[in-house]
Amino acid sequence: MKFPLQKLKQAGDEPFVFEDDVDISELEEMKNDIRRIDPVHVKGQATMVGEEITFQFTIDGKMILPCARTLVDVEYPFHVDAIEVFSVSPFYEEEDESEIHPVDGEVLDLTPYIKENVLLEVPFRVFSEKQEAYDQAPQEGQGWQLVTEEAQEKKVDPRMAKLQSLLNDNQNED
Repeated sequence: MKFPLQKLKQAGDEPFVFEDDVDISELEEMKNDIRRIDPVHVKGQATMVGEEITFQFTIDGKMILPCARTLVDVEYPFHVDAIEVFSVSPFYEEEDESEIHPVDGEVLDLTPYIKENVLLEVPFRVFSEKQEAYDQAPQEGQGWQLVTEEAQEKKVDPRMAKLQSLLNDNQNED
């Protein structure tokens, strides 16, 4: 999503309104949990005051992430409100700790900042609500086995097995 600076300057005091779908599918190839991401819908406005351009925009979309329990695909819709500030000043120092981004050239590319905001929106973990996801999940593997509460209750503690046999013997004698 690129904006020529001349177009932003022509808007003057009025906000420059924009709306478009942006393909950010490169995020799938990065080492993160995003398995698939559809083009996101970006809508917002840009205002230029002096040599600073402020973009206020929203990002709406959905991504496919792995379930933390079963690793099946989970659709995760998201909505991000973002504000990014840019400076067209040639004397702007990037070493400044503020969140103002320098603009190189005559075109401002908003796509990297859209990607950054989407990556910040990826949750730590998601869970599938579908029962078939749990049915398809592996029940055991090398060195582990899924144990339900019912199976755990029926299982006799090996430390108590000897006592249980003594109890059974005492009942048989009576």
